[in-house]
Amino acid sequence: MKFRLTLTLAALMIAGTAHAAPACSIDVEGRPGKQFGPDHIVVPATCQEFTVRLIHTGKNSKEKAGHNWVLTKTEDIDAVMVDGIKAGASSDFLAPGDGRILAKTPMLGGGETASVTFPVSRLRAGQSYTYYCSFPAHAQHMRGTLVLQP
Repeated sequence: MKFRLTLTLAALMIAGTAHAAPACSIDVEGRPGKQFGPDHIVVPATCQEFTVRLIHTGKNSKEKAGHNWVLTKTEDIDAVMVDGIKAGASSDFLAPGDGRILAKTPMLGGGETASVTFPVSRLRAGQSYTYYCSFPAHAQHMRGTLVLQP
C-alpha cells in the first residue's frame, strides 16, 4: 500500500511539472565586483513577453557604480558600447534610439530595482545574445548570455 501511494505521489508530481507554465520573467542581481547573477538566461520560446527585473545589490550611487541591464546581439556589443560611451552619463552610456539595443533598464544606484519587458519575437533561436552593464568601468566584465529555448 505504501509503495502504491509513493508511486501515485511521484506521478502527480511529474504530471504537475509537465503542465507548469514557462517562466517568462527572471530576477537578475547587479552585484558589487562587476557581476550579474545569474550570468546565463534561457528564454522559453513559448513566452509572448519576457521580463527582467534588475536588483542593484550594492550601496554606491549610480554616478559612482551604477548598474543597468542591456541586451544586444553578441556581434553588436562592442559597437553599442563605443557609441554608448560617446553618449555619456546623461544617456546611461547608451546612444539614444540605438536599434541594436533589444532591451534595457535605466541605470540604478545601490538598493534600487527596475524592470524591462520585451517581446520574445525580437529573439531568434540560434542567435547569440549578450547582456551587460553599460557603466564604463563595468561594460567589459559585467556580462551574461541569453538564449532563446526552442
